Amino acid sequence: MPRKKKQNVEQTENIEAKKEGYELIITEKPQAAMKIAFALADSAPVRKDMGKVSYYEITRNGKKIVIVCAVGHLFGLNGIGKGWPIYEMEWRPAYEKKATEYTKRYADLIARMARGATSFTIATDYDVEGEVIGWNSLRFLAKQNDAKRMKFSTLTKEDIVEAYDNAMNHLDWGQAYAGETRHYLDWLYGINLSRALMDAVKKAGSFKIMSVGRVQGPALALVVKKEREIQKFKSTLYWQISILISNSHELAVKHGKDIQKKAELEKFKALKGKEGDAKTEKKTEKLPPLSPFDLTTLQMEAYRLFGISPANLLQITQQLYLAGLISYPRTSSQKLPPTIGYKKILEKLGKITDLVKFAKRDKPVEGKKSDPAHPSIYPTGEKSEKITEEQNKIYELIVKRFISCFANDAIIDNKTVKVKVEGLDFSAKGAKIMEKGWMNVYPLKIEEKDVPEINGKITVKEVNIDEKQTQPPHRYSAASLVSELSKRNLGTKSTRALIVDTLYKRGYIKEMSIQATPLGMNVIHTLEKNCKEIIDEKLTRNFEKEMDSIQTSKKAADEEKRILGEARKVLEKVTTNFKKNEEGIGKELLTSLNEIRKQEREEATIMPCPRCNKGNLLIRKNRIGQQFLGCSNYPECTATFSLPKFGLIKKTEKNCECGWPLLLFIRKARKPWQFCFNPNCSAKIKGHEVSAEENKIEKKEVMEENGTEK
Repeated sequence: MPRKKKQNVEQTENIEAKKEGYELIITEKPQAAMKIAFALADSAPVRKDMGKVSYYEITRNGKKIVIVCAVGHLFGLNGIGKGWPIYEMEWRPAYEKKATEYTKRYADLIARMARGATSFTIATDYDVEGEVIGWNSLRFLAKQNDAKRMKFSTLTKEDIVEAYDNAMNHLDWGQAYAGETRHYLDWLYGINLSRALMDAVKKAGSFKIMSVGRVQGPALALVVKKEREIQKFKSTLYWQISILISNSHELAVKHGKDIQKKAELEKFKALKGKEGDAKTEKKTEKLPPLSPFDLTTLQMEAYRLFGISPANLLQITQQLYLAGLISYPRTSSQKLPPTIGYKKILEKLGKITDLVKFAKRDKPVEGKKSDPAHPSIYPTGEKSEKITEEQNKIYELIVKRFISCFANDAIIDNKTVKVKVEGLDFSAKGAKIMEKGWMNVYPLKIEEKDVPEINGKITVKEVNIDEKQTQPPHRYSAASLVSELSKRNLGTKSTRALIVDTLYKRGYIKEMSIQATPLGMNVIHTLEKNCKEIIDEKLTRNFEKEMDSIQTSKKAADEEKRILGEARKVLEKVTTNFKKNEEGIGKELLTSLNEIRKQEREEATIMPCPRCNKGNLLIRKNRIGQQFLGCSNYPECTATFSLPKFGLIKKTEKNCECGWPLLLFIRKARKPWQFCFNPNCSAKIKGHEVSAEENKIEKKEVMEENGTEK
């Protein structure tokens, strides 16, 4: 269609739409738009498409409603000016960047449908991020200053109808300004400090994508502090003492304190054959159910039980929420208010699992933490057969935790045998579960141990002395680091897992048991010397509190300006100091970069090239992240060998029967397997076959990370 004719058609459509008029509801995700359309429609919604993006037209009580969606943030912050420091910024369409140019069709649809609307309602997720997404769509695309606001915690029909019928008359301006302030602060610190680090490395003669930010800095500092403690740690000997006592029964009892001095062992050795006194104490304990899930607790449990990372857990719960199976997951609440309808949910769950029979309480057990926006994470009572195995694990865990909150206390009989010999105290503890209560539902195991009842005089038959060595501090896992950030009020429930992921991607940390790399250590060393404010968690925590206070402020816009003004003063001081020491900083960072690159090359080197005998076979990746083995002597030698296209490849210490090294293939949600990559190997070891569908999924994830696809 000619351009002029197309414009005329659009103008005619807009005029007709204005005459008819309709309410425009803006949602955050396509799946949410569909759920809301089907929940509110008097009859089946009409699905329409524009530019490969779907939207819905419905009628509710005789009123026409159009429901459109964003795909998360349609706008991002861009700096005004070049170089650093840079303090002026503005919201710009996300589609201006190649990696997110697909968002243009969503933005175009909202803008076009807004022209025919006579009223507007925002139905994005009810939190600070959702508020910013809705506000930006409203002011930049719909050209409106305000709108009604739906507030819901689940995408069930009942919750959606309730949220629509009782919509707020205005946006939640406290959330909107708090969210925008957070974006401004993160951008100001992130862009300036990241550019500072990268420029320092560039002037030292190299290039490396680096980042540091308001929360990323303190998070990395925690890991580096732990690494330093481990490096300084010196193991020392200590001894644990137990004795075997007897009268009518025999029992091993343990001395309560570790012995630090070898000379003290003599008095314990002398106890053999001595008499002493024993007394058995009994106590019945009621163990109440665990609190309902907030996001951090669920992340910890998913990691403990299934090894699912916090970032992956966040994706899984978002998918379950959009499917209408659980409530909104980004919550810090451990409360289950009566308004969610306990009885109805339990009745629905009763059709899915017989565990509901253990729900005996009228009201659930709750935790201390609350969240003004949402209750704790709970199941809606719905179940879908279309979820993955990994999603189902998390769904069932949430179901069990919810039901267990309504179950009776567990009753534990505890028994402690206390022994005193020659003035020295020993004891042994036993436990027996008398009533499992909520433990019939939730997967928490208490180790039962039977100890005999011993009272009166006893004789020491044996003395056992175990020599031990003190161990260094435990490293963080991804889950425990997220939990630590939560305890310290650093970052938000939505961002903590992503911050840990970023530390991995930047090469600052490595391994599941998190180690700080030389680069990570050096980044913190550099910041400590030149801009320690950035890793000062007190400063970050103070900003967090002030941003939280904006949500309840009557002058949110003024508070935003004040906080940004304070942040700029700190940043100006930091960047001035950094500029003075830029050359030295670059040299220090380059040293650790070279060390990491050397280590990475060693890890990627598999064996000498069997074709040219001059180079080495290295694990390489093509432009979309597909792996293969190639010769380091390229282009003189073009030898290549196939590998599973996506996933983690590591060299093992073993060789195949053919003499070539065996490689280990590690992939999410799959058992690791070893394989031989020699195409001529007669005893070729085969493991899990990688399906075309798996490679397709992994390819999409890699391309998204590399910015080569949406």
